Amino acid sequence: GWSSVEEVRGQILDQLAVLDLPGMTIGQLCPGGPLADELASGGAAIAGLEAIKSAGLVQDYVMEVWPWTSETAIKIVKNAHATGLIKGLIFYLNPLQRFVSNELWDLIHEMQIPIVAMRTVSGGNVLHLRDGGRAPEYLQQRAEQVAPIFERSGVRSWTEFCVRFALGFELVQATVGSTSRHPNLQEFILASANPAALDPEIVSEIMAMQRQWSTDFDQFAAPWSM
Repeated sequence: GWSSVEEVRGQILDQLAVLDLPGMTIGQLCPGGPLADELASGGAAIAGLEAIKSAGLVQDYVMEVWPWTSETAIKIVKNAHATGLIKGLIFYLNPLQRFVSNELWDLIHEMQIPIVAMRTVSGGNVLHLRDGGRAPEYLQQRAEQVAPIFERSGVRSWTEFCVRFALGFELVQATVGSTSRHPNLQEFILASANPAALDPEIVSEIMAMQRQWSTDFDQFAAPWSM
């Protein structure tokens, strides 16, 4: 929810200091308040963020999007003032979560906007989530719907299923997962070695669910409630 160029610059400098690096390849913008308004209207913030690039602190920006910021992202994308600045969008995209509104999802494909898909495995194995694993109620309900699809797919593991789901979208440049356990890291590496797309019928079935979830639930979510 950064609201100014100064806050963005401060975050970049703090993170580069911790990592002892002179610059970062990708900067993840989560604009709010005046910063979001200026990105949509062509204000001074665009020149300010470009100056951060010119200083070598960041090579490119992607903009983070959530269900509750999709409307703002639509304005920024449609008004096109920041087209040369923002190289893509980054948001949760996995079989259980597609954290952009239906309107923005359609606009992304219409305008061919590159995507970085976050939260690869949606918080855990779908069977564990279905069977009562620690998860928000909405996520457990979705796991109950998607688990039968995963089970009949014949895919070796949930990690492989999720990697293949995300990377099956032409606009997805990468899927970003995380884990604190070495065996899970090995699963990510194995699943990403040669990720063929899932059966198109499976993807279509999940995408239809995601469109309905967005209509019924996601669009009404309070910030940081999901």
